[in-house]
Amino acid sequence: MQLSDRAMNIQASPIRKLMPFANKAKKDGVHIYHLNIGQPDIHTAPEMMSVFRNFDEVILTYGPSDGLPEYKTSLVEYYKMNNIAVKEKDIIVTTAGSEAIIFALMAVCNEGDEVIVPEPFYANYNGFATMAGVTIVPLTTHAEDGFELPSSEKIKELITERTRAIIICNPGNPTGAVYTEEQLLRLEKIAKDYSLYIISDEVYREYVYDGMKHKSVLTLSDFDDHAIMIDSISKRYSACGARIGCIVSRNEKLMSCVMRFAQTRLCPPTLEQLAANAAANLGEEYFKEIHAEWDKRRNIVFNELDKNEDIICVKPKGAFYVIAKLPIKDSDHFAQWLLEEYRHENETVMVAPCAGFYATPGLGKDEIRIAYALNEHDLRKGMHIFTSALAEYRKHFE
Repeated sequence: MQLSDRAMNIQASPIRKLMPFANKAKKDGVHIYHLNIGQPDIHTAPEMMSVFRNFDEVILTYGPSDGLPEYKTSLVEYYKMNNIAVKEKDIIVTTAGSEAIIFALMAVCNEGDEVIVPEPFYANYNGFATMAGVTIVPLTTHAEDGFELPSSEKIKELITERTRAIIICNPGNPTGAVYTEEQLLRLEKIAKDYSLYIISDEVYREYVYDGMKHKSVLTLSDFDDHAIMIDSISKRYSACGARIGCIVSRNEKLMSCVMRFAQTRLCPPTLEQLAANAAANLGEEYFKEIHAEWDKRRNIVFNELDKNEDIICVKPKGAFYVIAKLPIKDSDHFAQWLLEEYRHENETVMVAPCAGFYATPGLGKDEIRIAYALNEHDLRKGMHIFTSALAEYRKHFE
């Protein structure tokens, strides 16, 4: 029986594809420090958990396709606290940020159209693009300069008659890069000059370091027709399993189209929206301690990597990931070797090889992404094992 090209061409997750090797190691009694995935071990916001524990309705009903009114009102206030002025009509609640990106691509692109994405990028963008029949055109950034946005000329070289949008992740997963106001203004000008959308994935806005400030694409002036913001509560409240996100835009025609997609899938999860609503008014005090914890973890990982002069790594400015360019030829082989063969007191680490975060063939083969989502003790232990393993690996394979 024949399967669709879409089904055959969709990329396997570069983050999860090593799980069979990890599961085998765990079955053999090996402890694994997971440096491969952005699953925080910080407790989910208690306000959310209280809603789950105390929900006592006898029927869990459908909600509105665009989200519960009370939650959308709370989101308006949350964005206001972040200097983003929107109204309830500008927001459609989605099943996580993933659905929001798919909706955005399907709303602005026809099959065969193109979107420009700075690489390395969140690997699931590949899958979302395949589902929407869209081609990703990579804009390569480099570890050596902290994955900064290339010049406007480099971006313009990639624009064709099929280009419909530029997707950015700000702060960036997997790079930890944060877009400055100057970079956003350059993108604004390009989008206006070429009639493009900017789809801005801003799920890590709370986690920006070293005195930098996050600037949303929705704060750009006279840009309402072009700006689409993607958001999610997964990392904000350490609630990855709740699967609540949203798409936000002041472009009324766009949002009318997105609403029809939302109606087709009926509604986002009701109980999870109620839980998200309970946390939506958590302010600076809630994030202050969590931000400090992420910053501490960032320093632990970067300082350990920085000790090795053969590793190229610029300290990330946001999110909770870092990409390290290693003195090896094949990070996929290295990551698998860690799980299958390397043991330090019956422990090892799991990392994410970076080739899957690039669309350009051959790039990322000597890079890994580390997520510093573990507690301080486990992170220090995991980084010590990683450093020892890298030295051992180079003896045998380099």
